[in-house]
Amino acid sequence: MEQTIIRLLTEIRPEFDFSVSTNFIDNGMLDSFDIVTLVVALDAEFGISIDGTDILPENFSSVNNISKLLNKNGVIK
Repeated sequence: MEQTIIRLLTEIRPEFDFSVSTNFIDNGMLDSFDIVTLVVALDAEFGISIDGTDILPENFSSVNNISKLLNKNGVIK
């Protein structure tokens, strides 16, 4: 699942290496528009619907946090 997340992130912002960052938001790698784009991509990729109340910067700040959000939405590693 982590590789898929990194692939989607790289498709959105190819100028960054998401595998080396510990906080995409604090490091300026993702902004609010990127998060919305990522939510759409994750929904399509995994066949889920991320609830609007879960669209918070902290849920998208790292691959680990994105994985936790996907798990919460029923995606199994």
